[in-house]
Amino acid sequence: MITKVEEIFGRFDPAHPRVYWDGPIQEPELRMADDLKGIFARMDCSASGPLYAMFRDLAKSAADRWWLEQNDLRYDITVIPPRIICGEFVKTKGHYHPKNEAGRGFPEVYEVLKGTAHYLLQREDTTDVVLVVATSGDVVVVPPGYGHVTINPTTDQALHMANIVSSRFASDYSKYVNKKGAAYYEMADGSWVKNRAYKKGAPLRRVEAGRVRTGITGLTSPLYRLIARRDPVLEFLNHPEKFSVALDR
Repeated sequence: MITKVEEIFGRFDPAHPRVYWDGPIQEPELRMADDLKGIFARMDCSASGPLYAMFRDLAKSAADRWWLEQNDLRYDITVIPPRIICGEFVKTKGHYHPKNEAGRGFPEVYEVLKGTAHYLLQREDTTDVVLVVATSGDVVVVPPGYGHVTINPTTDQALHMANIVSSRFASDYSKYVNKKGAAYYEMADGSWVKNRAYKKGAPLRRVEAGRVRTGITGLTSPLYRLIARRDPVLEFLNHPEKFSVALDR
């Protein structure tokens, strides 16, 4: 029974993942508004309370957990209820992944379980900034070298999403904190405002998730099926250097 989440988010949408998750689950980690202080378009933005819930390191069985641990992988579910904060749609804090031992950045793969997601991806030098629009059933890969922010661009529906990622690293939030957010802010009126902390940067380009092709075959919904069948394609999350041709397309 996840009473804390239901109490906080239940008025918007059933915020726990029982609709699509039948494995063990614990109380989530809550990201609070104070954790995102200073990364909104309005520098004087003041907000309080929880913004989203992260159910970390999930597995449906002991065998699945063993396999995930042996392969240094983690499966998570995140729920982002709808909210407007100082004129912006609610969003995640944003982070980059470090490089692995081969010198390639760790990638990540997401699946939208319910709702609509705007994945705002950017190179650290902002020579490429892309908005990936994804809806239920879409799978999105964050390529090596890209930071990312997830936005729930709605006012009436929670965003439920899963991800599989390497457990070999800790995410770096500092670059987003230092720049006061991503290269662009998505406002509640549908407009995009450039972050002036980025002196240079590419124009925002928009793509639909269904049209994104990484070259890595087999990444289909539901993502958890790849874990259940011990799919070797997930090796790309720890060893992207072996998949450079596919990931760099």
